[in-house]
Amino acid sequence: MDDRLVQFNDKMQKSLDNLVEELTSIRAGRANPHILDKIKIDYYGTPTSLQQVANINVPEPRMIQIQPWEASLVKEIEKAILTSDLGLNPNNDGKVIRLVFPELTEERRKELAKDVKKKGENAKVAIRNIRRDANDSFKKLSKSSDISEDEVKGLEADAQKMTDKYIAKIDEAVEAKTKEVLTV
Repeated sequence: MDDRLVQFNDKMQKSLDNLVEELTSIRAGRANPHILDKIKIDYYGTPTSLQQVANINVPEPRMIQIQPWEASLVKEIEKAILTSDLGLNPNNDGKVIRLVFPELTEERRKELAKDVKKKGENAKVAIRNIRRDANDSFKKLSKSSDISEDEVKGLEADAQKMTDKYIAKIDEAVEAKTKEVLTV
């Protein structure tokens, strides 16, 4: 790959990675511990991720169990989950917190599928913006007469191929997540 394309490829990869991370946080009726990835709790004055202060496991398909390493953290973790946008009610017995996932309604599944598609479209827009930035930088190079017009056309063609590749990957990720969300 041409050195002038590497930075744009990296940006496109970051956009794809960001989308994949966003999609893992959408719950599809099954318990997925990754929905807790963004939750931070106050651990002795430091915002700390849940995975660093508790053992998280999935004993049943629709339940996540969180066992803090210190019993004093139960209330703090419960508060963090309640104030998050997960829409889950934690149950605790003083030592363990359980998150039970209700069965998703057909209407909710369709809403989630729309949300997945919207996130996919946003990622595609980001990829296209990166392509535009790449093409602009190639045109600036030709104006400063560092490269020929044919080289600019070649770089633009390569940028388009890269764009097509990432858009196809976004479509795959969106399709897989939509299928997961709509599966009962």
